[in-house]
Amino acid sequence: MKKLFRIFEITQQLVDDIVKRTYDAHFHDFEELIILNEGSLEHYIDFKVEVVEAPAACYVSMNKMHKLVPHEDMRGWVINYKPEFIPDSKLSFYSNFFTSTNVPLPSGDCLNRFVKLCEIIKVEYAQEFADLATVKHLTEGLLSMVDAERKRNLPIENVSKITQITTFNNFLRILEENFRRDMGVSFYAEKMNMSERNLNLICKNNFQKSVSEIIETRKLIEAKNLLLHSEKTISEIGFELGYNEKSYFTRVFHAKMGVTPSRFREMTKEMIS
Repeated sequence: MKKLFRIFEITQQLVDDIVKRTYDAHFHDFEELIILNEGSLEHYIDFKVEVVEAPAACYVSMNKMHKLVPHEDMRGWVINYKPEFIPDSKLSFYSNFFTSTNVPLPSGDCLNRFVKLCEIIKVEYAQEFADLATVKHLTEGLLSMVDAERKRNLPIENVSKITQITTFNNFLRILEENFRRDMGVSFYAEKMNMSERNLNLICKNNFQKSVSEIIETRKLIEAKNLLLHSEKTISEIGFELGYNEKSYFTRVFHAKMGVTPSRFREMTKEMIS
């Protein structure tokens, strides 16, 4: 995508056009937010499929191999933007740790606010001399609304929710700076000035995964990006991510993905060739 930003409505004509064509799995060089206000879609990502029912928001970060198949009743909005247009999106940050980010949205007035904001963004962007600063602020507001709904869906008691979310976000920031190193749970607990047990409890409350599982997930997402977008060998990628032995990296990757790193690289290249 050459532009920094674009927005369009998912109409019946667009759905019919997509259904008629055969779209292969692909990746793109921009962030994508889909607001699904009617119907459903199938989302293929990392060789798995998820069915997303409206109302919902779907966030797909750049360089994620995926394929969206709309059902004929699907309606909504799509926003694409370059990461330099909105560099600090929390949804983009969280997507480093999720395969995909699908957020259920409440129906009624809340959903109407999402739709209305999309309509306002479209009108602002369609101006002859569009003010990109205004478009950016409105889009940031929309992303913040989606992230607020993501937080509301977390299975945490209200009293501790804000504190736990803050602590969890701090952990993810530290992890983002260190995930390429061969560091275990104790390293992150020490950085957070808390016990391993408490850090694990917070991660499971926020992410339904242990600290070690989140570390491994972040490493594997980066491994998939490197397999897809670089010519580095399997050994080089493993070493870059803290796996000192190719065989161990291959075992970990295969256990999570169901295929070896070399086969994953072959399959993704076949899909986009």
